[in-house]
Amino acid sequence: YFFTGGEPLVRKDDIIRLCEKHDDCGFHAFTNGTLIDEKFCQEMKRVGNFSVAISLEGFDEVNDLRRGKGVFDKVMHAMDLMKQYGLIFGTSICYTSKNYKVVTSDEFLDMIIEKGARFSWYFHYMPVGNDASTELLLDPDQREYMYHRIREIRAMKGGKPIFAFDFQNDGEYVGGCIAGGRNYCHINPNGDVEPCVFIHYSGANIKEVDLLTALKQPLFMAYRANQPFNCNHLKPCPMLENPEILQRMVHETGAHSTDLQSTESVEHLCGKCAEYAKNWDELPLAAEAKTA
Repeated sequence: YFFTGGEPLVRKDDIIRLCEKHDDCGFHAFTNGTLIDEKFCQEMKRVGNFSVAISLEGFDEVNDLRRGKGVFDKVMHAMDLMKQYGLIFGTSICYTSKNYKVVTSDEFLDMIIEKGARFSWYFHYMPVGNDASTELLLDPDQREYMYHRIREIRAMKGGKPIFAFDFQNDGEYVGGCIAGGRNYCHINPNGDVEPCVFIHYSGANIKEVDLLTALKQPLFMAYRANQPFNCNHLKPCPMLENPEILQRMVHETGAHSTDLQSTESVEHLCGKCAEYAKNWDELPLAAEAKTA
């Protein structure tokens, strides 16, 4: 089970209680790392079924520009503590057109490995939200660089002693999109059951129906009827690479926006992805990729 934010560790005592109660389950949180202290490391080690991925955008100057002054140093301290206690942890990295080479550089990787990171999630920037910038979207050559670089990092020969996985470029290994209840879904703080952490539309709320009913909501059924959204698994997403499909599913199922910051129409969201999808489609790597 995964916790995202906001910042999930503001409820770290409750998370530990959940870990104790459900000791046959594993729990994982995406966190900015600023609330990880020695006491919490002791608690994580005691329960043994909780791990974290700390958000990083690069080195100190770039990271703190987005996450706040002094956050990078706090993250380094948190990583030192977790390494001291022998805890398994990793990083969560949003890569953009501005930072994609930095966060995959030998220098950056060697730093997080030395700090004790065992794995690294890489998430392609998604232009979600009315004010989201499309300038941070990667161009096709930049995304192709990520495709090859992540495979270099995790190669058995010549790679790094860390497991790196790319939520967007590793669709080949999981048969495309895994959202909409196929392998996972997302529940926001309001209780809306959404198909994906990046796609804020829903027709069911966990406060009103049970989980099984929520998983059978029309939008989720449309997801499963249309998956994979592209026979080419380097184009897995119904928003980023196939924006016309998300628009159609939302309209046909009557799902509504569940974005808690500002309601965003599906036309506005998908409109930001249309040019990206067209450009990516024209790249030889994307056009010729084998399906799983």
